[in-house]
Amino acid sequence: MSKDNFVEQIADIEADFPQWYTDVVLKTKLVDYGPVKGTMIIRPYGYAIWENIQRELDCRFKATGHENAYFPLLIPMSYFTKEAEHVEGFAPEVAVVTHAGGEELAEPLAIRPTSETIFGNMYSKWLQSYRDLPIKINQWANVMRWEKTTRPFLRTSEFLWQEGHTAHSNEQEAVDETLQMLEVYKEFAENVLAIPVICGRKTEKEKFAGAVATYGMEAMMKDGKSLQAGTSHYLGQNFSKAFDIKYLDKDGAQKLAYTTSWGVSTRLIGALIMAHGDQRGLVLPPKVAPLQVVIVPIAAKKGNVMEVCGQIQQTLQAAGIRVKLDDTDNSPGWKFNEWEMKGVPLRIELGPRDIEDGKALVFRRDTLEKCPVALDGIQTQIALLLEKVQKEMLEAARVRRDNKIVYAEDVDGILKGVEGGNFVKAGWCGCRECEDKIKAQTAATARVYAEGEIAEKCAVCGKAAKHLIIYARAY
Repeated sequence: MSKDNFVEQIADIEADFPQWYTDVVLKTKLVDYGPVKGTMIIRPYGYAIWENIQRELDCRFKATGHENAYFPLLIPMSYFTKEAEHVEGFAPEVAVVTHAGGEELAEPLAIRPTSETIFGNMYSKWLQSYRDLPIKINQWANVMRWEKTTRPFLRTSEFLWQEGHTAHSNEQEAVDETLQMLEVYKEFAENVLAIPVICGRKTEKEKFAGAVATYGMEAMMKDGKSLQAGTSHYLGQNFSKAFDIKYLDKDGAQKLAYTTSWGVSTRLIGALIMAHGDQRGLVLPPKVAPLQVVIVPIAAKKGNVMEVCGQIQQTLQAAGIRVKLDDTDNSPGWKFNEWEMKGVPLRIELGPRDIEDGKALVFRRDTLEKCPVALDGIQTQIALLLEKVQKEMLEAARVRRDNKIVYAEDVDGILKGVEGGNFVKAGWCGCRECEDKIKAQTAATARVYAEGEIAEKCAVCGKAAKHLIIYARAY
């Protein structure tokens, strides 16, 4: 097989979506497998995407009054036993350190699967008065969850994320915080990742262990499955009671704080791949692409092609555009395949005839279209085109999603819908038994409540519906 045809090594996206995904993440050098089962090594190209995600989100967190801090990786196991529902929910996934320095530890230490417990312990120490509230802290960290079935970015034993933890003086303020951060995630997903999401409350079965209420952000992948792209939890006073997070209020009484937690992870990179990718590989939205533009010289040794390409590179860099000039000795065809597979939003092709005409040819990765762009003022035109690509990628993803949302009145309808690669809206009576039956018979789970919509009857038992639920098979 020639180098010009190496993209053929990626599995057919229509025939084998899971293998296509694995091929893409490995061949584009986003990740490699770590030496410990279930771990991944995030390579520079993949980490550059994460850095762009971090930068965009960090600005939003700070704009809403949150500060960054860092908490330890190791947590005493006794902390997990203080909140019964929390320990039960995470027990199967917790990795435990029992020996250190050649000796058995007096108390085993958990490698954090999440940090509500250690935040709770420290908030109980730091919080004294109502004047100390609210506490709004975020940390960028790694966590470990000993997963049985793993796939790079989507589910690994160790992954990177951010986790926000806040404490408030009253219930309404904490609920508002929970919903505000869900909205921050939604705005980010749609305007930065170009992924339309459906947000809503989770059922009791699907909520976070130890939460009063969990709100999720669900994104549709190209195979019609859902990916939980982020969650925000209202914890009520559950962790405050467990860790004695109290403060002296204005009236002189000791009161328990209300807490929240919320997070997104490197799973978002998996969402990017599966929401936008195609048979050629990655399709990255400009705002998170490591490179927004690649310049490919045509007949590079002729005339002043390389000189003009270099000038264009400098001009775009000065305009704040992430650009690379591919001056390797690979053929143009090889370069086209390489950068298309890596999902670079725009490719500028420039040869001797283009220079004579005062124009360059620009290729859009998302639509596979080419158009001429004048060399004079090229930075302005490229900037506008990047904005156009960002906007139209979101619009295209929204159309794809909306065309794959269907309604069902019974379990057979749900099964038919999810097997067709759809999100399915159906009525639910609120009974856990009916929710379990749907999962058992269709392999679909309740993702979130469909807010603002109602149904007449439950799709399982036929009784009056209390909610309309969005069901989907999920990663």
